[in-house]
Amino acid sequence: MGLRPGHCYSSKKDRAFTRYAVKVHRKSYTGAIPGLKTRQFNMGNGAKEFSHILDLKVEEHCQIRDNAIESIRMAINRYLNNHLGKEGYFMKIRAYPFHVLRENKQAQGAGADRVSQGMSHSFGKNIGRAIRIRPGQKLISVLVDEDGVEVAKRALQRANSRIGAELSIRVGTDVESIGTRPKKTRDIIKAEKEEAAKKEEEAKEGEKKEGAKGEGKEGKKEGKAEGKEEKKEAGKKEDAKQGKEEKKK
Repeated sequence: MGLRPGHCYSSKKDRAFTRYAVKVHRKSYTGAIPGLKTRQFNMGNGAKEFSHILDLKVEEHCQIRDNAIESIRMAINRYLNNHLGKEGYFMKIRAYPFHVLRENKQAQGAGADRVSQGMSHSFGKNIGRAIRIRPGQKLISVLVDEDGVEVAKRALQRANSRIGAELSIRVGTDVESIGTRPKKTRDIIKAEKEEAAKKEEEAKEGEKKEGAKGEGKEGKKEGKAEGKEEKKEAGKKEDAKQGKEEKKK
């Protein structure tokens, strides 16, 4: 049986089902869960400092499956990569598919009438994952420079055909609102800051040494000048004494 349409799982009439314990299995309320189909949540150059941020918002209550998020991610990332290059943007998926989808599978075809009746309110079997979205919640954020804003807008508009909900795009300059970067990126930024701080300290130490050398040279010159003046004064005093002694004779 193929994948069912997305509208079969888009409603949020029931409460979210997320209870799956990874560390303590006896506290888990369900069995195995299918693997996550969304492969990446951070793409592009996370170490660069960009000037603008674009947020893709969902303006209504809905439920989006992980395979739809993967389709959106691939479409947007490919468009940005082709038009801005790998180092010209940073994209982040802001929501995670915690909700576990369930289905009461029924047999189909001839001779399956008795099996297909099933239970009217069964718990169902785990078949996948989905994201539960609130109105105004950010789904995807993209960081670009000022000259890449229009390209990023066109890229985010590609999500309209993949989500059966009303979407909006907001452009701003509060880049820090995107949240944390990937761990590798944070390590790179930290290393760059440390190197910059070391270079600044070395430059300051070099300036101090040059200043001390200059002060030493000036002090030596002043000392020499003072020594010459003292010698001149001493010579004048000796000449005056000799002149007095000659007069007495």
